[in-house]
Amino acid sequence: MRRSLTAYALPVLIGVLLAIVLLNTFPQLLQGPSRPDGNAQQGQLDEAQPVSRPSPELEQAAPLSRQQGPVSYSEAVEKAAPAVVNIYSSRVVPREEHPLMSDPFFRQFFGDDLPTQQRMLSSLGSGVIVSEDGYVLTNHHVIDGADEIQVALRDGRETLAEVIGTDPESDLAVLRIDLDHLPVIQISDTGDVAVGDIAMAIGNPFGVGQTVTMGIISATGRSHLGLSAYEDFIQTDAAINPGNSGGALINAEGALVGINTAIFSRSGGSQGVGFAIPTRLARSILEDLVTQGRVIRGWLGVEAQEMTTDLAASFGLQAPRGVVISGVVPDGPAAHAGLRPGDVLLEVDGRPILDARVAMSDIAAIQPGATLPLTVVRSGETFTAELEVGERPLPPGRRPER
Repeated sequence: MRRSLTAYALPVLIGVLLAIVLLNTFPQLLQGPSRPDGNAQQGQLDEAQPVSRPSPELEQAAPLSRQQGPVSYSEAVEKAAPAVVNIYSSRVVPREEHPLMSDPFFRQFFGDDLPTQQRMLSSLGSGVIVSEDGYVLTNHHVIDGADEIQVALRDGRETLAEVIGTDPESDLAVLRIDLDHLPVIQISDTGDVAVGDIAMAIGNPFGVGQTVTMGIISATGRSHLGLSAYEDFIQTDAAINPGNSGGALINAEGALVGINTAIFSRSGGSQGVGFAIPTRLARSILEDLVTQGRVIRGWLGVEAQEMTTDLAASFGLQAPRGVVISGVVPDGPAAHAGLRPGDVLLEVDGRPILDARVAMSDIAAIQPGATLPLTVVRSGETFTAELEVGERPLPPGRRPER
């Protein structure tokens, strides 16, 4: 009997020793199965009613959506660039004489039949072919005073251009070239232009050849820049440099949205502030110059001054609004309507005047001969006058081209 118990004791002892070793090595074996929150299971009560904590209310961001952007605008450029031309204008001017030649003592040795010395001045710019008939839009200052205008196409063809008409007050001009199979740019409605849209400028900066630069539309409706009488510019940060004037500002689809005109720069080069004439205005001027040889604009025949807070108080106005009539052109529309210097013009055709330049542009768009009701303040009294819109006369010293 004792011998049989001894035979069983040895395996039991070995099992106990093995269990002690395992428990020392793996103490977690003494705990029950764990939950996802890390707490040990401690009987049926804990399992039925687990301990929980309120979750913090975090604002969940929407899943990040990335849209693959275009890697190239080559199709838009290829669509528009053939219709953008380089313009080279030249004119002959008298060469300045040596100061000694103005002295009669020295002139007696050469006589009075001295040949007049001349020199050639040349300038460069850009233009856009807008019609199969060969009409080219460009800036007035690109071809102003030119004796000869040469147009070079991207396909290598060159020809002389005829001036159809110019409009210095908007700085636009229309040329015509006589070539077959001309590339024509597609014109976009400026109403589709918005701040942040991609914009590309195509032109001939510094005469290096056709160049494309890219940026965005930085602003629309820019005025009060002192660049021209009628200003409604698109502002862009696409690089525009000397030679780009008259070139195309296109959108991402290759359609014309503006005619590049000017830059603001302290160095003479691009600093990311360029201006283009919107196609809405350019199209209207193009039609007038082609069909009539001049731009017909409405005209009131007054000189206006911006209203200030001090002026408004002196006229008895509670807020600065309208414009002060500082001068009336004799025998002009305003004079016939009985307006006088010192009157305050508050409304034109029922629309309040908030900005003198904007009002001038709105009036210019009215067909001459139309009758406009005006709201006027004179000596503190408000009254209504009717005015027949006249045609704005040409700038002094300028005659219609046709």
